[in-house]
Amino acid sequence: MLKSAFDFSKIDINEGWELAPGAGPGIEMKMLSGSLDENKKTGVRTRLIRFLPGSFNTEVFVHDYWEEVYMIRGSITLGNDLPGNKKTTTQSPAYACRPPGTNHGPFRSDEGCMFLEIQYYHDS
Repeated sequence: MLKSAFDFSKIDINEGWELAPGAGPGIEMKMLSGSLDENKKTGVRTRLIRFLPGSFNTEVFVHDYWEEVYMIRGSITLGNDLPGNKKTTTQSPAYACRPPGTNHGPFRSDEGCMFLEIQYYHDS
């Protein structure tokens, strides 16, 4: 079983946030369900991610699991200020699907944003 079943539960959108591992300052996560074991290459997790206004990271991310992202509010900019780097800003609502091995980032959000993120391993 990937996850346990449960009915609608009230979410306190203001509490329970923690820094997202490997992300920059001001980039936080709130776990909703599941777990992902990157060592055993198993599992699925669903979480909220928020960028506080002005937050950014400097790294390009690449991982070996699937990732689906639905931006609920705000906007996010792909790219940074390095010479020759193209920047693209996307407003919510927006959706992205990243198969394993997809490079993404660096990101910044001047106004802040929040998205729902589902990450999972899938045997093909």
